[in-house]
Amino acid sequence: MESKLQRPQSVRLNRRGDRNNQRPFAKDDESGLFSSMRLPQDNPIKIVWKQGFIRLVLVAGILWMLLILIVLLFHVWSCQSSISFLSDNMFPSYAAMCNKEGKVFIAMDLLGLAPKPEHLNEIGCPIPIADDPDKIVIPKGRTPDAIVKNLTYIEEEDLVNNGSQSFAVFGGNQSWLQREENFNLKPSMKVHCGFLKNGGADMNPVDIEYVKRCRFLVASGIFDGYDVPHQPSNISIRSKTLFCFLMVVDEVSLKFIKENVTVRKDKDKGMWVGLWRLIPLKHQPYDEPRRNGKVPKILTHRLFPQAQYSIWIDGKMELIVDPLLILERNSYELFSIGRYLWRDKHTYAIAQHKHHRSIYEEADANKRRKRYARPLIDLHMKIYYSEGMEPWSLKKNTISDVPEGAIIIREHTALNNLFNCLWFNEVNLFTPRDQLSFGYVVYRLKGLFKFFMFRNCEYYSLFILHPHTREHSSKIEWVKSLSEFKGSGSSMKESRGGFGLWTPYPKNLDSVTLPQVVRTSKAG
Repeated sequence: MESKLQRPQSVRLNRRGDRNNQRPFAKDDESGLFSSMRLPQDNPIKIVWKQGFIRLVLVAGILWMLLILIVLLFHVWSCQSSISFLSDNMFPSYAAMCNKEGKVFIAMDLLGLAPKPEHLNEIGCPIPIADDPDKIVIPKGRTPDAIVKNLTYIEEEDLVNNGSQSFAVFGGNQSWLQREENFNLKPSMKVHCGFLKNGGADMNPVDIEYVKRCRFLVASGIFDGYDVPHQPSNISIRSKTLFCFLMVVDEVSLKFIKENVTVRKDKDKGMWVGLWRLIPLKHQPYDEPRRNGKVPKILTHRLFPQAQYSIWIDGKMELIVDPLLILERNSYELFSIGRYLWRDKHTYAIAQHKHHRSIYEEADANKRRKRYARPLIDLHMKIYYSEGMEPWSLKKNTISDVPEGAIIIREHTALNNLFNCLWFNEVNLFTPRDQLSFGYVVYRLKGLFKFFMFRNCEYYSLFILHPHTREHSSKIEWVKSLSEFKGSGSSMKESRGGFGLWTPYPKNLDSVTLPQVVRTSKAG
């Protein structure tokens, strides 16, 4: 009886306990910021206020991130568009951010987040807009030389003895110490820069006289007979009068051209193929035709000393844009160079490589495609790596360390000429693969050499690329080990170039391990 009388009371206690245990239940099972259970001390209005505040904070955070993204995209667009009013002198701090070579642009481009241009050619690059070459104002005078004011060249040295004979070398006998000193810029400098006496690459007297009149020039070159001249198109009458179109050729190519296209002679016995004036070079300075081709390409200022502006294009390229529009080109494209030289006050512009940004990645591609002896490419890269040349990364102040040298646009200032000399000296000392040396020289000059590197695909809007008439080939490209240069294989060793690969290097390279290469592209 006593237990029956107590049961209702027990039930009532349990029901009361259920109500009183609501707080522990909420704590154990549904605690957190978004719990909908009522706290004992909260009234409904307070609960709604708390939940609304939390949602408001989250929404505000999302809106803030979207605002930052919108501002960033507007910044990129406004810096490049034709209405970039924020880039004026009225907002100098903002204008300082409008840098097409800045890390923000590079990072977005790498991630595929960069906005695409509106006016595209078939491969996704801008088509040059119609400009009038006759209205372009050519700057008066030269860009002042602020760092190097007086540049002269070593032109005579002792002969080189290769064991069987003594001869003069085109690039000179630069020592490791001289090479090191040349990277320390001074107001007055004297450096090796090819064209040593009796070293080769001689022009005919009639051509020497002709090029003295050339202040503006488009230069190209064909070596070893693997191209024929392609005629420029869309050239204005003003540019035909202003520019010299000079095609540098070796003896093999001159013979090949005469057999395949019409070559006319003027009254001074100068040779012409359409607009191109052929400039034959006698006594080729190197065994390797690829290395010979670097003479007019890199040392344009030495071959044509009167020139103030030059546009170099490879022999396989057909120019389809007036050269004045290249020196001053206006474009609506977002990441385009826009104005190659004059409007943006550049003095040196070169295309970025299509696939590679690191010289070590480019070296790996050269070995895979047999562009030069593999062990010599490795030795070349070990020297650079031991001298502190790191693979390209966003930490660097350049868009890329690897250019596409098919087009080079230059004003021949003292600093630009010095850079070309130092670049050529690396090609003379090491491998003829100039793309491996360009970024190294930029690195050694510690940011003092300023240049613009534009997107590789842009020159598809400036040129038509033609295939070579045949593939270039030489025995040294197939060498797989240093032992092949010894004994019966010694004939594969270049006798006039690449001396830096055979002269004892002052540092021990045995412990140098090249950085691992991650192949980002199957091509190249």
